[in-house]
Formats: sequence, structure tokens, C-alpha cells
Amino acid sequence: MSIQASAPEQTGVRNAAQQRLEFLSHLLNLAKQAPVQSGWLQDLRNRAAIRVSEQAFPTTRDEEWRFTDLSDLVRLKLEAASDHYSSANLDSVNSFALPETSARLTFINGVYAAEFSTIGQLPPGLIISNLSGLTGTDRFHAYLGQQSGAEEVFTALNTAGLSDAAIVFVPKNLVVEAPVHLLFINTTRSTAALIQPRCLIVAEANSAITLVEAYETIGEGTSFTNAVTEIWLAENAEVNHTRLQRDNLAAFHIGKTAIAQARDSRYTGNTINLGAKLSRHNLEVYQTGEQTQTTLNNLTRIHGEQTSDTHSTIALTHPYGTTRQLHKCIIDDRAHAIFNGKVFVPQAAQLTDAGQLNRNLLLSPKARVDTKPQLEIVADNVKCTHGAAVGQLDANEIFYLQSRGIPAAEARHLLVSAFAQEIIDRIPIDSLQQQLSQ
Repeated sequence: MSIQASAPEQTGVRNAAQQRLEFLSHLLNLAKQAPVQSGWLQDLRNRAAIRVSEQAFPTTRDEEWRFTDLSDLVRLKLEAASDHYSSANLDSVNSFALPETSARLTFINGVYAAEFSTIGQLPPGLIISNLSGLTGTDRFHAYLGQQSGAEEVFTALNTAGLSDAAIVFVPKNLVVEAPVHLLFINTTRSTAALIQPRCLIVAEANSAITLVEAYETIGEGTSFTNAVTEIWLAENAEVNHTRLQRDNLAAFHIGKTAIAQARDSRYTGNTINLGAKLSRHNLEVYQTGEQTQTTLNNLTRIHGEQTSDTHSTIALTHPYGTTRQLHKCIIDDRAHAIFNGKVFVPQAAQLTDAGQLNRNLLLSPKARVDTKPQLEIVADNVKCTHGAAVGQLDANEIFYLQSRGIPAAEARHLLVSAFAQEIIDRIPIDSLQQQLSQ
């Protein structure tokens, strides 16, 4: 016996599908309005636009989006981001500054803001610049838009509107001593805007660098940030990368970070998700050589009606790879956290050592988490573990602290802070640690 949907239900489904189609088409048209300067970049954008036009907008019927409903995003009346940022001034921008950093590239509403950027004297060969401010950009043709997964709809949408980008290029054998700050600020207005930041980090052989990629907001209006970061590590390169998402609670934020690691390279990623009404971070790591090391640390702390979704993928292709992943969520009120972590270990990746752990702390009866750690192993000589845990604050621990004269609210705060501190302590920048510990 088959059950058919009623005519009103069928009409509703068709209308929703049409609305998603029109929204994606509108996003693509907005992306195409971004200026372009070079022929190879125009070709890259054209190919990406074709990929977008061939795809459907994600829904909860798609397995990769099963727990994340984008209906509220589809309802937005978006316009192109403006390069007018009257609400930004030096004091407001400097409030996001990190004193340990040696250079800062600042983008406001997706547009490079030279007056709010500080670069200074750089060692020979080190490039810290926006793409459109460089001459001879053809050297980046081999990197921009070339990571695996570039066909994904939001990644392709970003590339279809690629006009400028934060560029960090570290030449071989150079160790950059002080961190670099890539700062993206949204100055929200009465009308929601599409903002598409782009970062490219290239670390050549035997080089090392520490970076902070931060997303901040001035104002309380709505925006949609669709960000893409590509990171390339050559042999024996080392990148320590902190990604901080601290948009306001009216924002929508979708981000993609793709990392390609050559032999003997070491990548450490620290991801902090605090803001946005709805956020999604797709984190993809491709180990393309032997003896690569990948460490992923993630802290998501949300409340109210926030939704925060993290999807991570680590794909190994060679022997002796090592991965460590710790993902922590603190969820309060009616907030909803999602974690899906995949590690692929094919036959060629013998002697892999992979560990993945997801720990979740629910602070409210209506807080919700959906977690799905996954290991897909074909190789037979490996050491791989994964696990997930969901719990609440320990009443005995709260009682113990109260018995020492600490009020209940402060006791809860201390326990929650201790849970988060394990991730915060792994960020190699003291001033940012202090901010996040408050």
C-alpha cells in the first residue's frame, strides 16, 4: 500500500524547491558581480559558476546536511556586500587586534582595508598581501581553487565570485617567528549582504608559520558569510592555524577549510566556534605523503537558538600518517550542535595512527547534540580509535565546590570553563587565550 502526499503538501514541496533554486541562482548572480582583474582568475570563476548551476541547494534530505536546516538562510533577501563601512573605525578594528602578531590583513565586508592593515618589513620571499595588491599573480594559479572538494556547492559559489583574497606565501626554509592575523569584519546593515572571504596559505618545504583567521562583526544586523580557506604544506612544512568564528547572533556563516599535506609536514588546526545564528564548518585534510601529522582541536560553545555544525574529513593516502582530533561542544538553552568526523584509511595507508574523540556538555534539558564519529578502514596494520560522549555537569562536583563556599552559579561557571580550557590552552597566542578564558 502506497501513501501519497496530498495536493497541498505536494504544492508546498514544489514551492520550497523552487524557492531554493531561485535563492541559489540569486547567490550566483551576486557572486558574478564581483570585479575580476586577470584572465586565469576569470576562467577559474567561470568554471566554478558552471559547477554551482549544475547543483541543487542542500536540504535535510541530503545525508551531509541531515541535521542542519538552511530554510532560514533561504528566506533572506540578500544583496551584494558594500565596500562602504562607516561603522568601522580604527578603535573598533583595533579592539580585535592581537598584540603578538607581526602582520595583520584586514578585510571589511569582504573588501581589503589597507588603512586597517599592518604588514611592515618582511623577510625576503615572504608574501603577506591581498591578491589584487600583487603583481605576477599567475604563481597562485596552481593553488587557488585546486584543492579536492572544490566542486562542493558553497565552495564553488565562493570561487565563482573570487575577486580578492588574503595571501600568505612562506618560501622554503623560512620560519616566521611571530603569528600572522587574517581579520575579517562584517559591518552589518539593515539589509543582509553576501560576504565571501577567501584565504590562501602556502608553506613551502621546511618552512613554518602560525596564523589566526578571525571572523568578527560590528553591529547586530544579518549577514551571510561564505568563507573558503586553502592551505598547502610542502615537505617538512609546519602550519599552526587558529580559526575563530565570532559573528553576531543574527549571522549565517558557512566555512570551508581544505588542507593538503605533503610528506613529513605537520598541521595543527584550532577551531573556535562561538557566534552566528547558524554556522557550518567543513574541514577537509588530505595527507598526500608519508609520515604526515595532523592535529585538529575544536571548541564549539553555543546558547540560545544557535545551531553549529562541524563536518571534518581526514583522508590518508600513504603509510605512517598520524592524526589526532579532539572536538568539544558546550551547548546551553535550546542550542543544537552537530559533529560528523570521518577518517579514511585505505589499503595504501598502512601503519596509520589515528585518534578521534568528541565530548559534549549539555547545560540545559532542551540543548541538543547529534554526533557521528566515523572511521573507514581498509588497511589492516593500523592503530585507530574513536569515541563520543554526551553528559551534563556533575552534581557532586557542584556540591563539593558549594561546600567550599563557592556559589552555585560560580561553581557551574568554573566547571564549564575547565571543560573548555583544554582546547583554549592549545592556542599558541596568549592574548587570544585570555579573551576566550573570560
